[in-house]
Amino acid sequence: MASTRLNQMHNVGIVVESLDKAVAFFIVLGLKLEGRGMVEGEWAGRVTGLGDQKVEIAMMVTPNGHSRLELCQYHRPTVIADHRTAPVNAFGYLRIMFNVVNLDEMVARLQNHGAQLVGEIMQYENTYRLCYIRGVEGLLIGLAEDIGNN
Repeated sequence: MASTRLNQMHNVGIVVESLDKAVAFFIVLGLKLEGRGMVEGEWAGRVTGLGDQKVEIAMMVTPNGHSRLELCQYHRPTVIADHRTAPVNAFGYLRIMFNVVNLDEMVARLQNHGAQLVGEIMQYENTYRLCYIRGVEGLLIGLAEDIGNN
């Protein structure tokens, strides 16, 4: 009898208004487009509970291939809520944290693509430099640079 266990996290999903803009932004961050396509029909809606749905997805992958971000643009049904500008302490709010090399350069590069620094770039002990940015469509993204092993 096989035991039940968690193998790995497959992806984090985010619904966006413009799939093209979101894909372009996350490419600047360093993710790669793994695939893109339309998912539609009653079978898909049975998984999500949305009924007859039509959603275009883009699967982004980190350079090491271990983590994925699924970007989704719904064509139907109509999106009914928008949490993109909720503060970091909102219940159920999603933020993604990425480990980066050269935090200052990454923040500058993302700011050139419309990102805004939420607070300040801060150092946590002798371990990390980190910050939050509002990226494409106001999505909250954390960036952390490991300084403990330098």
